Amino acid sequence: MTPIHEPLSEDAASRLVQVASLSKSPFVIRGGGTRSLHSTPEGADVLSARGLNGIVAYNPAEMTMTARAGTPLEVVEAALAEKRQMLSFEPNDLRGVLGSSGIPTIGGVFATNASGPRRLTAGAARDSLLGVRFVNGKGEIVKAGGRVMKNVTGLDLVKLLAGSHGSLALLTEVTFRLLPVPETSATIVVSDLNDAEAAAAMATAMSLSVEVSGAAHLPESVRGRFIGGALPPGAATVLRLEGLSASVTVRSEKLVSAMARFGAVSRLEAEGTKRLWREIRDAAPYADGTPRPLWRVSVAPIAGQQLVAALRLETGVDAFYDWQGGLVWLRMESDPEAALLRRYVKAVGGGHATLLRASPEVLAATQAFQPQTEAIVALQARVKASFDPSGLYVSPLLGHHKGE
Repeated sequence: MTPIHEPLSEDAASRLVQVASLSKSPFVIRGGGTRSLHSTPEGADVLSARGLNGIVAYNPAEMTMTARAGTPLEVVEAALAEKRQMLSFEPNDLRGVLGSSGIPTIGGVFATNASGPRRLTAGAARDSLLGVRFVNGKGEIVKAGGRVMKNVTGLDLVKLLAGSHGSLALLTEVTFRLLPVPETSATIVVSDLNDAEAAAAMATAMSLSVEVSGAAHLPESVRGRFIGGALPPGAATVLRLEGLSASVTVRSEKLVSAMARFGAVSRLEAEGTKRLWREIRDAAPYADGTPRPLWRVSVAPIAGQQLVAALRLETGVDAFYDWQGGLVWLRMESDPEAALLRRYVKAVGGGHATLLRASPEVLAATQAFQPQTEAIVALQARVKASFDPSGLYVSPLLGHHKGE
């Protein structure tokens, strides 16, 4: 059984890492343990942040919060809900698609740069992160913006750690900005478009001055698995509007008028909108209890449907699109087809293809993240050496930093 270390303070974590650095005993950093099915590398212990728990400071007037990394996400969100504030980037919950358990933590959210549908307009998790405290691979406690680490002068430590998947340092505390909860929301649904038509409709919607906060396309193969099949028949291209009630009404009318030339248009009200976008956020159609390979692919918005069209000529795939088509949730029928997928990602202009789910054997044999150029790999190695010169922190996904 893999030993699990759960320090209850930042100082205790520092001492633990200092001892491990002397013997070069590796760690896999874990938050709530909800986001990876990959096994812990042989010889590595687990260093858990769950004991680093609690909200340190919350300033609703300034819309900022500081919390220890192991604080459950639900605790953070409950505190924010009392003041009608929220995390702007809608962190997703992938326990359903991964078949994992545990409780998501705020540190894990930022360590994986977990970003949902509103990333399109509000930015990713890393864009909301204002400051961090962490323990580097030497066991030193570092606060971003204060002490400067050797050989990384001028780099934004906050942005480096967001999305690093525990491969650079143990996050112990995070400070982040917030947004007010919108008064209401609505979703405009354009029905029965094919993928290329949907890409054009979404591009048009995003070009309008109506402040669309979410743009997704749900092909017929997945449409019935959203909000209990309550969407109209046929594929659904969905566009979210949020804000004051009067504003949403006016903007909805303008958006409906613009979308009418693409197809039949209908509207979901606030409750249906909330549920639909939560299911889009969490890739609900693929929470199917199977190990069929599931990819999360990030490309240019117009390239998403081109990628899927090319893949469908050669293999069986099921897919839907978020981020105006730039985020593709892609499920393969059996083989993950990693080489084929990455060849087409390159062909449509590049991007990132991350394997989130597969059988244990396939996960062990497949590189989870998009391979990088030699120049980027060399840069990552220099950053890794500055944070963790002994290579103490290893990732079950990949041994070095790969943020998206």
